[in-house]
Amino acid sequence: MPHPHPTPSPASFPQCDRRVCDQRLSWLQDQMAACCAGLPPSPLYRAFTFILTFLLYTSFHLSRKPISIVKSELHRNCSSLSEVQAPSGQPTLHSDVDCSWKPFDKSNYKQLLGAMDYSFLCAYAIGMYLSGIIGERLPIRWYLTVGMLTSGLFTCLFGLGYIYNIHSLGFYIFVQIANGLVQTTGWPSVVTCIGNWFGKGRRGLIMGLWNSHTSVGNILGSLIAGYWVSSNWGLSFIVPGLIIALMGLVCFLFLIEHPNDLKTIHAQNPVLCSNHKPKKTWKGMNGHKELYNYKGGKDQSWENAELLLPPDNGRVYVPVQQVVVVKSESEPSAISFMGALRIPGVIEFSLCLLFAKLVSYTFLFWLPLYITKTAHLDAKKAGNLSTLFDVGGIVGGILAGVISDKMGKRATTCAVMLFLAAPTLYGFSMISEFGLGPTIGMLVVCGGLVNGPYALITTAVSADLGTHKSLKGNARALSTVTAIIDGTGSVGAALGPLLAGLLSEGGWNRVFYMLMTADFIALLLLLRLVMKEMTHSKPLPSTAVELKEH
Repeated sequence: MPHPHPTPSPASFPQCDRRVCDQRLSWLQDQMAACCAGLPPSPLYRAFTFILTFLLYTSFHLSRKPISIVKSELHRNCSSLSEVQAPSGQPTLHSDVDCSWKPFDKSNYKQLLGAMDYSFLCAYAIGMYLSGIIGERLPIRWYLTVGMLTSGLFTCLFGLGYIYNIHSLGFYIFVQIANGLVQTTGWPSVVTCIGNWFGKGRRGLIMGLWNSHTSVGNILGSLIAGYWVSSNWGLSFIVPGLIIALMGLVCFLFLIEHPNDLKTIHAQNPVLCSNHKPKKTWKGMNGHKELYNYKGGKDQSWENAELLLPPDNGRVYVPVQQVVVVKSESEPSAISFMGALRIPGVIEFSLCLLFAKLVSYTFLFWLPLYITKTAHLDAKKAGNLSTLFDVGGIVGGILAGVISDKMGKRATTCAVMLFLAAPTLYGFSMISEFGLGPTIGMLVVCGGLVNGPYALITTAVSADLGTHKSLKGNARALSTVTAIIDGTGSVGAALGPLLAGLLSEGGWNRVFYMLMTADFIALLLLLRLVMKEMTHSKPLPSTAVELKEH
């Protein structure tokens, strides 16, 4: 029996205005959303991604921290050798007859230790510029997994130097360089992932909380390395290496790079939605329930979806179980290195981070040794005490995010904290000579003021600039922008520990003068952006470079 309403030819389709078509598309989207109404809501996926990326990058910093704890063990004070006892029940593989670990037993041990830091951080800085560009062109999950597994391998190799009694400086330098290169896979990947899942509404607060992984990783790394440092410092590297490798496997199994990946999974697995009845049903219109397909031509403003039109009255007749939405958006192209540099604010914040990170990483790599020499504590106690700096860093990062969200002025927030950090560093160098009590308080304050700007620039500011309005919604630029900012900062991270090793020969005061100078230069580099922010009569929801949501 012939159908009472034959399918019309495309030429007979009536035209409809944009408003009507938008309503039809909205209805189609509602039906697709209703299909999967029983699945976990997106906030759960956001929370899962937040926690997972937090733990992933915590393991990165956890594996970097042991070298700063072990330094005081590689070159020990021979006069107090008998006072350092191994924890009960733990075997000691070496008798340490020569007191220090060769080749760090010479008078130039500070330069040698500084060279190891410089090897890691210089490789990290160079690799970071390439990492963002490569990361944009590879799946984040695979890229991050490979980086974490290889980082675990090289971290364990450093510890095996103790197990197999290796005394070659070249071996330790090679391991540090290789580890520095593979660790660059971490930061652009996790920032891109977290930026994909969270908008700009409360980005400062969210990123401030999330960026505490840096300090949490440093604290855990200090405690783990400190547990074995006096008896078997090889395990101070091997255990963190195994942890980051294990987290690499977790990343491969569970990381969801982008919310769109969930839509792809649901589209490819309709069985996921088969057990859920839609909230809305289609009963037809004008007695018609048939499905007519018409794919609009390129000249139509609604070309990204299939328009389903009947022959009369321009009405839509769509059975729910046959709805298909076709998305034909072209994949955005990766941004070039020079294109990223032209984004307003990238150069200023990158150079500011160079000096801010110089200060932060000097504390990261040299604070335990400084406490050992000035407070006359053993390596384990000095490592535990140094974690207070990271506790202050957690508070400072969150505080910087909250203040910048409320004020709408990222650069001004960083500038104020940098201004306060310089005199605080000088006060710490003076107060640390008066015992543990004042030292503990100043460590927390210094950690907050030093790590606050560093945390804000590497997270919220990087995410803001990576979604700048000039990019026209190209989210793939986020990885490159993040890599440029953090890569430039890593140049300072490489210079800071190296200069600290050289300047400490003439006294620790020179090191603190260098740190205060770096803070002052970082402040000067932000003055133009601060002045631009201050000219606005009303607070902006993002940085001084007029960022908007995409």
